[in-house]
Amino acid sequence: MKKRVVYVGVTIILLLVEVLIALFVHDRIVRPYIGDMLVVVVIYTFIRSWIPDSVRLLPVYVFLFATGVEILQYFNLVELLGMTDNPFLRILLGTSFDVKDIICYAAGCVLVWAVERRIRHL
Repeated sequence: MKKRVVYVGVTIILLLVEVLIALFVHDRIVRPYIGDMLVVVVIYTFIRSWIPDSVRLLPVYVFLFATGVEILQYFNLVELLGMTDNPFLRILLGTSFDVKDIICYAAGCVLVWAVERRIRHL
């Protein structure tokens, strides 16, 4: 139960950070790169709040999910669904494919893996 509370707390804090970055940071480093790294951490901690026991390959699964969403951006999913006027879906699914985003997702997942490994060995 304690692990779940920690993961819920981390998820909420990181989600707030992501929202603040989206609303107030308009630079060329934090918003596009750190934001993309953090999004996979948010997904990971959200899942861990529901599944508190370690899932060894969860960072890989999160990376594959994020990469899948990025690939859907390549195929203009929001446009294909006819939802270009829906700002929530445009933000949630994204509208532009970028290989650099996939690299950021990988970096975020490696970060999660390293932190989890470090915590397990304390």
